[in-house]
Amino acid sequence: MIKKILIVDDLHPAFKEEAIKLGYHVDDEPRITREETLNRIADYEGIAVRTKFKIDAEIFAAASNLKFVARAGAGLDNIDEKIALERNIKLLNAPEGNCDAVGEHATGLLLSLMNNFRRADIEIRNGIWDREGSRGYELKGKKVGIIGYGFMGQSFARKLAGFEVDVMAYDKYKTGFSDAFAREVSMEEIVKHSDVLSLHIPLTTETKQMVDDEYFFHFKKPLFFVNTARGEIVNTRAVLNNLKSGKILGAGLDVLETEKFPALSEQSWYEELKANDKVILTPHVGGWTLDSYRKISEVLAEKLKAL
Repeated sequence: MIKKILIVDDLHPAFKEEAIKLGYHVDDEPRITREETLNRIADYEGIAVRTKFKIDAEIFAAASNLKFVARAGAGLDNIDEKIALERNIKLLNAPEGNCDAVGEHATGLLLSLMNNFRRADIEIRNGIWDREGSRGYELKGKKVGIIGYGFMGQSFARKLAGFEVDVMAYDKYKTGFSDAFAREVSMEEIVKHSDVLSLHIPLTTETKQMVDDEYFFHFKKPLFFVNTARGEIVNTRAVLNNLKSGKILGAGLDVLETEKFPALSEQSWYEELKANDKVILTPHVGGWTLDSYRKISEVLAEKLKAL
């Protein structure tokens, strides 16, 4: 029987090329619909996806011969991991492929926030030359709190190495991970000392809406907040509340609870978020660079080899 893989999303050709070398027949159909996938998936032992649709109970039920799911990205929150485990279906992902992109994006957001780049740029374009109002903060000497020290958290810590900051990292599921770039600390130390808070954790039932008003209440100092993880981890209304109170000095959000239009514009908090000049928004591109597009497929190809 010919081994077959269905690619249902836009992946760099590196994955397909390597899969063919490994003896797979690959149907590369980035425009395929979910309904078409349901009708055809029984013929395949592998499916490759980015974010197009969820690989859920319905897909798994139709995929009688499925052996693996290749997720072209880091998180697995769009795949029903429980069903995959029950059916012994392997899950391949590629955080190694886009962790540098995420680390650089988080650093860029942080520097932009601390130096008022967005506001200053808009003001100059509108005929305002306000040096005093555009003064910012230096990173040197600040304490940066990282929540989650996997590939993404580690990448951010490495990018900060030249800024002479004190990088503290907390990870609920890891111990003994202090390295040259960050020191392992308790959550109590994070909330007591952080000048910057950056999230690098997956979306799970445990982390969904984890960052709310109560979460921010425990932090002792005003801070800059960066989220390049998953939007549903954070309550956006809580971010706006804490921006208003001064607990958050600036927020860099690459991800939001609700993403894409028109759904985003229909949220009760959207207009306030859009109008706040202490917020920088990017459209979930933290891990999606021209370079990571290729690297993700290369990482997936290597993991396919190892199956």
